[in-house]
Amino acid sequence: MEKFIINGGKKLTGAVSVSGAKNVALKALVAACLTEEKLIIHNIPLISDFFVMVDIIKELGGEVSIKDHTATVQLKRFKKDKISLDKAAEIRTSSMFLAPLLARTGGAIIPNPGGCRIGARPIDRIIKGLREMGVDIVYNNSDGYFHASTKQLEGTKYRFEKNSHTGTETLILAGVLAKGRTILENAAQEPEVDELISLLNLMGAKIKRVGPRTIVINGVENLCGVEFSISPDRNEIVTFAIAAIITEGDIFIKDIKTQNLRTFLAKLKAAGAGFEEKNGGLRFYYIGNLTKTDIVTSAYPGFMTDWQGPWAVLMAKANGTSTIHETVYENRFGYVSELKKMGAKITFFNPQIKNPKEVYNFNLEDDTGKYFHGAKIYGSTPLHNGVLTISDLRAGATLVLAALAARGQSIIFGVEHLDRGYENFDKRLRHLGADIKRVDHE
Repeated sequence: MEKFIINGGKKLTGAVSVSGAKNVALKALVAACLTEEKLIIHNIPLISDFFVMVDIIKELGGEVSIKDHTATVQLKRFKKDKISLDKAAEIRTSSMFLAPLLARTGGAIIPNPGGCRIGARPIDRIIKGLREMGVDIVYNNSDGYFHASTKQLEGTKYRFEKNSHTGTETLILAGVLAKGRTILENAAQEPEVDELISLLNLMGAKIKRVGPRTIVINGVENLCGVEFSISPDRNEIVTFAIAAIITEGDIFIKDIKTQNLRTFLAKLKAAGAGFEEKNGGLRFYYIGNLTKTDIVTSAYPGFMTDWQGPWAVLMAKANGTSTIHETVYENRFGYVSELKKMGAKITFFNPQIKNPKEVYNFNLEDDTGKYFHGAKIYGSTPLHNGVLTISDLRAGATLVLAALAARGQSIIFGVEHLDRGYENFDKRLRHLGADIKRVDHE
């Protein structure tokens, strides 16, 4: 167990690079298990979630070598069809191994996946889709595993009831080696999904997005090994952008573009923050007083749910009352109680919605009534130091940002959550001028 000690109030300045996208790197590892040949993946993030997925591949019989930020993966033959409970409990994307296991062995025994607890996050949409593809799959309450089998994955036409990033990717992975054609409707359109499609097509798959939310997959006999480079992580970009503005600093993020960040940048402009595209990257800087904004999280191309925690810290510095309406997860304001310890003025509310089934992406039966889906942030409110505990990955980034902007010394416990998605986060922040150190927690 380790903790961060942060002395806030330092302006962050300088240049920084961001890691390869976590939400592509983890799925690329699963894609590698669809072929007997080597897959070489460049620009991988050296984060704990990546290493958990590597451990799972090794348990299944694969070989993985990592040099600098390049991984070479080869799984010639599955030695087992069961994923251990302890590894699956650490990471949600463990469930995606259903696709290569079923495609290449016809069977899979997968635990109910773990990872960050930010709502119920059911995998029912994945299970329904796989059943449509000819998979017999049941959940055994006595051992906590999904038991799945199939003689042959069959192409199908499947419509997602709600947007599902992981569900879309899992069914794409299942469809590439299935017999016949698979059509996915109301599929996720996040850029990370399209990046996975690009990788699979390089490997010999036949996948085409024929509409914003319609994907057609024509199954092939086999896939081949290729080399592939992962694009920058959008969540890291947003984190460092807000770090610049909340500390009244000036940070240049190298080798990134405005593509796929337009919704975020539009809100930054509305809030009165500074940014410009230059020298192949983006510069983010503080101009002066910030203006309140209202955001509603939603699937791409909307405002990403992972950005709303950091945005709440930014709005604590803005003049006026801002609102956040969370529509993706039924319970995503776990960081608020910690921000209140630092002097933030935030109250909850439930927006008046006439058609909740259409507006909310979570299953309404998982909304027990004890959760709020809206937050009001009253600014401008100076933040002070606090002793804080991280509950999940994005909440961790939120609390670090708050501590960087706050007066005094803050102590943050649970930094292992941050290691799941940020490589050397504290070192990169120190490079920009932050007073942050990582120490063992006794």
